Amino acid sequence: MTINIAIVPVAGLGTSVLPLTKSQPKEMLAVGRKPVVQYVVEELASNGIERILFITAQGKSSIAAHFDIDENLIQYLREKGRESNLVELDYERQNIEYFYTRQRRQLGLGHAVLCAEPLVGREPAVVALGDSIIGRHASSNIVSRMVDAYESEKADAVIALEPVPASHVDQYGIVDVHDENADYLRITGALEKPTIADAPTTLSIAARYVFSPAIYEALKDTSTDRNGNLQLTDAIAYLIDRGAKVVGIKLRPDVKRYDIGNFDSYFKTFLEFTLTDPIYGTEMQSYVRNCLKHQEEQD
Repeated sequence: MTINIAIVPVAGLGTSVLPLTKSQPKEMLAVGRKPVVQYVVEELASNGIERILFITAQGKSSIAAHFDIDENLIQYLREKGRESNLVELDYERQNIEYFYTRQRRQLGLGHAVLCAEPLVGREPAVVALGDSIIGRHASSNIVSRMVDAYESEKADAVIALEPVPASHVDQYGIVDVHDENADYLRITGALEKPTIADAPTTLSIAARYVFSPAIYEALKDTSTDRNGNLQLTDAIAYLIDRGAKVVGIKLRPDVKRYDIGNFDSYFKTFLEFTLTDPIYGTEMQSYVRNCLKHQEEQD
């Protein structure tokens, strides 16, 4: 795979899941036995990414600490005869180089991506949102599929897409496409959180992108929204309006996007990952069934 760098924005405040995020990044919230951002990194690594640039902010230092090699912890586990625990730290030794830069002001996702330009330069790059897992236990190959499409279609951008209920379109970036049944969908428009009446389709942007360096100039020329934020979806629309080739690829039917942007999605994600855990899943399924049975008896 020729694209081996990913930009991972992790600078958001996570206000929709307060108080959990009062003193920790939302990307470090546990889902099953791992924090959200670890799933994201493991997904990227399995898709051939070798360099990750985190766009961080104040209060996000625990993300860097999580991916550091902790020699003291390793030595402690060995001294205590707990070598079996070392396998849980294997992610530290993935073939990935980590880089960090700060989004010094919260000015939107588009601004966070623009912060990567001085470090990424003229390379195409994957963008993977740090609070969204693709595929149960990060088992998706969507990034590899997107890079293949970027190269074979000579695209300026490739966007992962997922159908959502019509009642939810106002929560996502929504795209319009030329032919919704094509393998590679030609995206003809993009709107950030449209109303149900304004949404051209129910195809939502699913937290994974591949961009040529053209995205940076588009971001610089894109106007901010009414809240002063620079929206990545608006920059994609800008590219399309100027004739850029923007391609969409749907997540496969057996692949879901899991995000932790609100308590409803966080609780459901945690529950699903726990019930399907390879070690604890069977036990937890029995436990939940007993809890539900007990609750029904009480009702």
